[in-house]
Amino acid sequence: MFPERFSNLPAYAFPRLRALLDHHAPGGDVVHMTIGEPKHDFPAWVAQIIAENAAGFGRYPANDGTPELLEAIAGFVGCRYGVTLDAATQVMALNGTREGLYNAAMALCPETVRGKRPVVLIPNPFYQVYMIAAISVGAEPVFVPATEATGHLPDYTQLAPEVLDRVALAYVCSPSNPQGAVASEAYWRDLIALAEKHDFRIMADECYSEIYRDAPPAGALQIAQAMGADPERVVIFHSLSKRSNLPGLRSGFVAGGPQCIARIRQLRAYSGAPLPLPIQAASARVWADDAHVVENRALYQEKYALADEIFANVPGYSGPEAGFFLWLRVGNGEEAALKAWTQTGVRVLPGAYLGREVDGVNPAEQFIRVAMVAPKEEMQRGLIRLCDCLYD
Repeated sequence: MFPERFSNLPAYAFPRLRALLDHHAPGGDVVHMTIGEPKHDFPAWVAQIIAENAAGFGRYPANDGTPELLEAIAGFVGCRYGVTLDAATQVMALNGTREGLYNAAMALCPETVRGKRPVVLIPNPFYQVYMIAAISVGAEPVFVPATEATGHLPDYTQLAPEVLDRVALAYVCSPSNPQGAVASEAYWRDLIALAEKHDFRIMADECYSEIYRDAPPAGALQIAQAMGADPERVVIFHSLSKRSNLPGLRSGFVAGGPQCIARIRQLRAYSGAPLPLPIQAASARVWADDAHVVENRALYQEKYALADEIFANVPGYSGPEAGFFLWLRVGNGEEAALKAWTQTGVRVLPGAYLGREVDGVNPAEQFIRVAMVAPKEEMQRGLIRLCDCLYD
């Protein structure tokens, strides 16, 4: 016997992609542009710090994060957003933010809201862990279009009051994956006010916050504090994977009100997988250093400029405000991905694999997601091939 709640899950995005492409030969030397795995150099001293603290692999790690790591994270939030956090009660280290985005729902979503089944709001398209977290806690996932018409962010304010009165959690990704849209201060204010009115929590996935074109994106905690909102209203998630090119470190954090963090910590004590101590030591140093982040951001800004130049004559093209994905309208994402693979060897992800069909429509099916993570020259070759193949 197996649980029914997971019975209608589609295959995850990348197994679906392999099923689509792998029985076809590539049409050229392969350029991987599917997964958001950064390829820029991470700071050289990371390996040295891990080696210096290697004896820590012989001890059980601090479950919530060492004091040094938690202080470094609180320092990052303070410098970046002007928000003061109590490192001892408002921060917890994560074994990658996907773990946190999932387990925070397990810790914070109630069994009922006003006597009814809770709702979890999810942008559509979306990072797939949001959906599985909602299903796992027995909530109803409500997928809200994040399309060009809404600035590629979900407009939760337009939902019916009877839906909003059942909401327990609302996921928002800013800068958004896959579209690269940035929530403005006005967007956050409207959403936080809505959450205050209907008494739900905002789960702010800010993993791409340090990769942007011009101005740094506003943060959800930053706006909530300025509004004087309930300190338990917003929970934020950050990662070293994108900021510092360290996806294999599996290091991130969650921060929010002390009651929320206490509940997440309690769950972690029973079921979590804390970061090994050498990884925590390296993470503390990385969060405290901004110089490598500035250098990394400059590399992505060069890539934005290249993409804008290559796709300049494509009708409707719009480069991302932030993050490192292109979200390209191609008519049919699966057909375009297959065509690109068989004719050019460039491997991209159909947008439909990141969306969910609602009322017969998947708002992502006309798009492909293109990760600009490869070295600049390789990325440039891949984008030129894509443009020539799909928009000729």
